[in-house]
Amino acid sequence: MRYANPVLSGFYPDPSVCFAEGKYYLVCSSFQYFPGVPLFESEDLVNWTQIGHVLTRPNQVQLEKIASSGGVFAPTIRYNNGRFYMVTTNDTTHTHFYVYTDDIHGEWSDPITVDQNGIDPSLFFEDGRTYFMSNGSDDEGVPGVVQCEIDVATGRKLTPSRTIWQGSGGRYLESPHLYKIDNYYYLMAAEGGTEYGHMITYARSDSPWGPFEGYAKNPVLTNRNKAPYIIQGIGHGDLIRDSRGDWHILCLGFRQIHMWQTYHHLGREVFLIPVVFGEDGWFCAGKDGTADESYEINGDFTQKALPEFTFENTDFGVHWCFIRHPRTENYELADGSAVLFGTDVTLDDVDSPTFIGLRQRGFDMELSCEISLDGGEAGVTVYMCENEHYDAAIRRTGNGWEAVLKLNIGDIKHIQKYVQIRSGNAKIIIRSDSMRYYFAVQTNGRTIELGDAASKYLSTEVAGGFTGVLTGLYAVGQNRAEFSNFSCRYL
Repeated sequence: MRYANPVLSGFYPDPSVCFAEGKYYLVCSSFQYFPGVPLFESEDLVNWTQIGHVLTRPNQVQLEKIASSGGVFAPTIRYNNGRFYMVTTNDTTHTHFYVYTDDIHGEWSDPITVDQNGIDPSLFFEDGRTYFMSNGSDDEGVPGVVQCEIDVATGRKLTPSRTIWQGSGGRYLESPHLYKIDNYYYLMAAEGGTEYGHMITYARSDSPWGPFEGYAKNPVLTNRNKAPYIIQGIGHGDLIRDSRGDWHILCLGFRQIHMWQTYHHLGREVFLIPVVFGEDGWFCAGKDGTADESYEINGDFTQKALPEFTFENTDFGVHWCFIRHPRTENYELADGSAVLFGTDVTLDDVDSPTFIGLRQRGFDMELSCEISLDGGEAGVTVYMCENEHYDAAIRRTGNGWEAVLKLNIGDIKHIQKYVQIRSGNAKIIIRSDSMRYYFAVQTNGRTIELGDAASKYLSTEVAGGFTGVLTGLYAVGQNRAEFSNFSCRYL
């Protein structure tokens, strides 16, 4: 069957995958957003259903007033002896930790920390031993992929941290994962930075401690020289064998807004790439080592299109997220509506504004939502971070009510347009393509265009960081805002 990439669209970076109990499970980075580490389930590696998050309690992860793109970095998910483990780094506190569960649909444990530096930790289990690896520097100060053996019950190190591989020569060695396949231990990593030079490399050894011999044709997968081409930034992957015995890499990549416009704002997405092992035990990936838009693979499945997202078919506890830890008293979330109580914290603050959002999943979008407001300001935001976001809102002024479009790009806070309206009841409408967003308000039977703005100013290339655009509902001021008839459709 043929499938199209990405298999999981929108801001779901740094994917890691495992197979357990007849299904595949995938986790992604979440940075400053809460709940942390989105969790997905699949039967075919192509169609993914979000079943929750791993970090659902504030005591599991510190997110208070952390900067955007801080917080929860790349996770790894593994399954061993009936138990799931998720290991990650809080880059703001510089802490590696893992949590576990015996029920993938249930709660996860409190965190267990491991005293090793770096980021992008991973676990490898063999013969009752647990190996913990990350990028960073070992106990002697040698940089590279660093590994130690731990007591998995406590996180205590049983061996010193030792550098076992220093990559193929690319900058920013990261994302190490270790696998035992037949007679070899394979160590796969990413190099080049999670940007246009990103790539996947690997090495193998007869021992989990090395020495590791690099693949002669490294990188095994990259789009760094594939141009002009929409799909770029391919890297940071996890190797998985499917139930038919075929191998794949699930990795991140991103889509430029245009063939000749090197900007991306949807974030880093999840791509599925076929892998083939040769008789010599080395493997190759993709089409001549690059990632394509679609592939033919074995299996009987149909790739499902994105649904229309509404309040009725989404779960506020599963599909939506908050900026940092939410003040729960400011939300009344139920089927069919969302009531948000505003505070003095705004979308510009490194704090927890009253906000709930969905990741933007495609370029061509139509979004609408009705708002009923008793004061202050409430609206819909296209949100990259506290410095870059576009807000279409209703607000109360000294002269009554107005609808407004605000464009926030770095230090520039610009009101694009405002129009007087009769009351605090109106519908906000946002349409987009890959290059622009278009904003309107509908009130008293008429539709008023508020303006448009370029998507590139919400891109990683402008805003920096590691996240992607969310479409969010927000309230500011001492007010009550009710949102209803929400619809987000991808064309």
